[in-house]
Amino acid sequence: MSSSRSSRRSAGWKGPAQLILRLVLMGVGLGLLTGSGLRLLAPRVQQQEIALPNWLADQALITTLLGDAVEPPSTENASGKKTSPVVAKGLKQARFAPRQEIRALSERWLELAAQQSDLQASAYMLILDDGRFAAMQAERPMAAASSIKTPILLAVLELLDQGTLQWNEPLTLTKELVGGGAGWMASRPLGSRFPTHEVATEMIRVSDNSATNLIIARAGGMDAINARFQELDLPSTVVNNWLPDLDGTNTTSARDLSRAIALVDSGELLAPRSRDLFREVMGTSITNTLLPRGLMRGLGGAQGEPDASLARKGYRVYNKTGDIGIAYADAGLIELPDGRRAVAGFLVEGPFNDPRSTELIRRLAAAMAPHLKPVPVPPKP
Repeated sequence: MSSSRSSRRSAGWKGPAQLILRLVLMGVGLGLLTGSGLRLLAPRVQQQEIALPNWLADQALITTLLGDAVEPPSTENASGKKTSPVVAKGLKQARFAPRQEIRALSERWLELAAQQSDLQASAYMLILDDGRFAAMQAERPMAAASSIKTPILLAVLELLDQGTLQWNEPLTLTKELVGGGAGWMASRPLGSRFPTHEVATEMIRVSDNSATNLIIARAGGMDAINARFQELDLPSTVVNNWLPDLDGTNTTSARDLSRAIALVDSGELLAPRSRDLFREVMGTSITNTLLPRGLMRGLGGAQGEPDASLARKGYRVYNKTGDIGIAYADAGLIELPDGRRAVAGFLVEGPFNDPRSTELIRRLAAAMAPHLKPVPVPPKP
């Protein structure tokens, strides 16, 4: 009798234990399958190709399953308003990727250019963080003047990254490289040697033409540097003559100038240290009467020296101008108060030393100011 009772007791406990074990194994298996599936779908969720259900709105659950690959979806609170869990969002590197045209700005530029029908104008602006852009004859090749020195600076810093050039490597001034006009290096004796960092800086700071010719020669000459511009998708940017090129044979476009600057800022081309050097050199430019002054005018408020006035508003412009009398240009990187960045370029051709040319660039720059206002800070919950 005792043996029969013991056997029945063992059989009674065995059933629940096996059931619990099976449930645990099934739960673990389903969890692994679900987690693996969600991780595989994470990129498509991030691109909003697939929407997550509301039950995944809990940030802790999303972090556990997907890590940091996907932002949690918004949910509705009791009042019907959509809310989102707090997610850390930092400023990201943005590439040159135009997506949506700001038609109001493009049309405004056309109106301003039409007021000076005897001037040829080109303009381009791209907000790197969201891809919104405006354009007016942006890809038309025009006389570059000294604005071509910006893509030339990019080309020489690429050599620095490749290890084929040292930042303190001396460059020798020869007769064919002496350029008149802007700068002081032309006044030095032939055979004078200057370190590359000084040559590159003076090319931007005071737009030294002899310095620019030294850089072009060190980069392999006109053919080599033009080939590199084509590889970088700068089709309108061509060096046909040594600087100062008063006839305007060297060409570029508003789009090319903007793209060259964006390629650096996005980190697509240069290593971090070379990118820093690009910004440092561009920051030494002393001419700020075109793009920076126009932007300042468009933002309104107290006016004064462009760099200082813009800084008080939270803006900074790294720009390089061009001026050969019959053509004017300016292009730069614009830092906004909210941390976003934009690139812009302007070129105008007209009668020699006509003040309307420079004024048109300022008006075009002023027109884009309303579209470069910082995003308002949302109220704290």
